Amino acid sequence: MADFGSPTRLPAEPDAIVQPTETVAPPPAPIAGRSRARRVGLSVLAAAVVIGVAIWAVFHFLLAPPEQETDDAYVAGDVVAITARDPGTVLALHADNTQSVKAGQPLIELDPATAQVNLAAAEADLARAVRTTRASFSQVNESGASVAQAQAQLTAARNDYARRRGAAAEGAVSGEELAHAADAVRVAQASLNLAQSQQAQSRSAVAGTDVNTNPAVLSAIANYRRAAISLGHMRVTAPIDGVVAQRTVQVGQQVNAGTPLMAIVPLSRVWVDANFRETQLKDLRIGQRAIVTADVYGGDIVYHGRVVGLGAGSGNAFALLPPQNASGNWIKIVQRVPVRIALDPKELQANPLRVGLSVATTVDTADTRGPRVSGQAAQPYQGQVSSALDAEVDARIRRIIAANR
Repeated sequence: MADFGSPTRLPAEPDAIVQPTETVAPPPAPIAGRSRARRVGLSVLAAAVVIGVAIWAVFHFLLAPPEQETDDAYVAGDVVAITARDPGTVLALHADNTQSVKAGQPLIELDPATAQVNLAAAEADLARAVRTTRASFSQVNESGASVAQAQAQLTAARNDYARRRGAAAEGAVSGEELAHAADAVRVAQASLNLAQSQQAQSRSAVAGTDVNTNPAVLSAIANYRRAAISLGHMRVTAPIDGVVAQRTVQVGQQVNAGTPLMAIVPLSRVWVDANFRETQLKDLRIGQRAIVTADVYGGDIVYHGRVVGLGAGSGNAFALLPPQNASGNWIKIVQRVPVRIALDPKELQANPLRVGLSVATTVDTADTRGPRVSGQAAQPYQGQVSSALDAEVDARIRRIIAANR
């Protein structure tokens, strides 16, 4: 019997494949609704911008007062130069850059040795002039005595000649003796003339003066003052209150008269030079109010000032090489004119400015009643110079005269 083997197994059916369950998203919002909301938002934003611009234009052009502004403006001020007035060697420095000084404060010490020697020589010359003048007055008295003596001799000679002439008429005196008497009269007359000339010469040296007002004494006094002034120049002091700048002198340096030593800037009296375009000058007037902000402090600090003057010309007109617009091709360039603005001293004291700083300036041009050009001369800064040296020198001169008259 045929063996057909074991029955053939059919392969098992594969397990059923499980399909992943897909999450069904909710249906999107309608696109038309979102576009409509975006358009509404943009329309509102555009309307707000237009309204803002309209409000700014109304306040800036219609309701705001007229004004002119420029940022081409800089702080300016006096720069007081300290120079050597007499030659000398620097011994000491008492001030340096950035240091505040007061009027009369010592700045520089120069070697006073030579000046002291010159002062001593001038004192000796003054004493000698007083003694010489006193001798001149004595010569006047002496010449007067010589004139009186010559007059007496002339009188005696004339009397003697008269007696001898009478005696000669009677034959008691010879003609030779009479001639000698006549010669004696002429000699006495010549002596009198000489004495009178010497008296006139003596009087001419002191006529109309005394010891204090004699020309020789006055000349000696002037020389003494000059020597005293030169000695005083050996001590350089500050003429004004301010801040030291541009110190160039060094200890031990030999300086000549006129050598720049340093500078002092009075920061309490600075101003602003605002360079407005020529097209902005139509309504600018003297006395108009101005507002100034400095870059160094930002917009938090505001300075208040007034227009005190307009420049006499543009910057190009006073340049070292002014433009020649009448030659070659020409292109019109708007020029700028400096306008000086004085600042409030109290505000400067609270927040000091430095020379050369950049500022922004706005001038209120609503009031146009003021003049275009200032009619008042600007008052320059005057330093405080002490006169104590003059009083001391005068006292010393009086003592010298009193000791030698």
